[in-house]
Amino acid sequence: MKFISTRGQAPALSFEEAVLTGLASDGGLYVPETLPHFSKETIASWAGLSYQALAFEIIKPFVDGELTDTELKAIIDKAYASFRHDAIAPMVQTGHNEWVLELFQGPTLAFKDFALQFLGHLLDHILAKRNQKVVVMGATSGDTGSAAIEGCSRCDNIDIFILHPHERVSEVQRKQMTSVLAPNVHNIALKGNFDDCQNMVKASFANQSFLPEGRQLVAVNSINWARIMAQIVYYFYAALALGGPHRPVSFSVPTGNFGDIFAGYLASKMGLPIEQLIIATNANDILHRCISDNDHSKKPLVHSLSPSMDIMVSSNFERLLFDLYDRDGAAISGLMEEFKSGAMTLSDAALAKARELFSSHRLDDQAMTRIIGQVYEQTGYLLDPHTAIGVEAARVKRKNTHTPMVCLATAHPAKFPEAVKQATRHVEPALPPHMADLFERKEQYDVLENDTAAVQQFVAKNIRA
Repeated sequence: MKFISTRGQAPALSFEEAVLTGLASDGGLYVPETLPHFSKETIASWAGLSYQALAFEIIKPFVDGELTDTELKAIIDKAYASFRHDAIAPMVQTGHNEWVLELFQGPTLAFKDFALQFLGHLLDHILAKRNQKVVVMGATSGDTGSAAIEGCSRCDNIDIFILHPHERVSEVQRKQMTSVLAPNVHNIALKGNFDDCQNMVKASFANQSFLPEGRQLVAVNSINWARIMAQIVYYFYAALALGGPHRPVSFSVPTGNFGDIFAGYLASKMGLPIEQLIIATNANDILHRCISDNDHSKKPLVHSLSPSMDIMVSSNFERLLFDLYDRDGAAISGLMEEFKSGAMTLSDAALAKARELFSSHRLDDQAMTRIIGQVYEQTGYLLDPHTAIGVEAARVKRKNTHTPMVCLATAHPAKFPEAVKQATRHVEPALPPHMADLFERKEQYDVLENDTAAVQQFVAKNIRA
């Protein structure tokens, strides 16, 4: 299988090359040239498979022989060995035909573990085979950083640098990153917001001349195809548990960078009967405005109680646009150029296509805290702020109550104790036992100015020989 750029000007790459390259040389994102498609009978035959066995079936066509079956199975098994729940992605019912898919059972309590534990072990394998050393550089609005560090800190062939917006992530999120004291791990607190961090990472990928000879950058953000690929699995897993493929299932997804919900879109294209995908956003609602009003314009970033969604430029939306514009790379290049001015307008045909599957909803902090309190009072179940937005979006936007609605729980409520306490007036969610001493752990991080040259100089100086 070959992987092509959404902007049409970069060379097609193999799976391994796409994983190591991340951002395409023309500024686009890599997507498969063709998607595998599974018949209803094939999907039905997967009912009852373990999460790991299902992951093997779904990921194998993308790897296309570049890993042996034995190698792929070993990477998958190692990726999910550290998850606390045997089901890997268990579900909890919170209402009539409404389910919460718990994607926080991994080592850092966030859905990013599904992709980044897999990516870490995959990179380990590829780099050891190639006898190659690389530099991982990533931006995080809170959860990607800790999951990437957890996945890469043990790898001798990787130096990892994670940028987070200084004083704009939760204390738990920061400590999870900065208390990993491995010699190859470097946390940078950037004096800016997440979009500043993301723009700096993209600029560094575009011009890697600051790196020592023989080194290249590897992406762990969701621009890396392997991350999207790994996330497709839990859509199939949830649907199979609720009677799929014999009946459709809908999903509500807390959405910032669009990677998680794009994986659901791919699951639909691959044969999973999905009736509805709901984009759930906070006050930073560019995706909601785009789907509802064709208003894809940047506005000032709002700092909210759901900080992982405090994003105004959703990188992975470009991957969806590529399909909405019939995979016309030139058209996507033109749109992205238009967006540099601060706004872009979708064609009527593209918007109509998007609305066939996608709905959207926006919640502010006040509405979000209300739904946390309401669900807790009615069920005794605690939602984190991002998941709460997904649950309320599902209740407002679902087309019917006959189709099971799955709300993706993207983080453990203990990652956002202040918001949960505010919503419930008294409940402080406890960290799991393996993280109970988090606040006593020593931290190490560097606060840097919002200056690309200064950050690149820091990276170059701290790469191990």
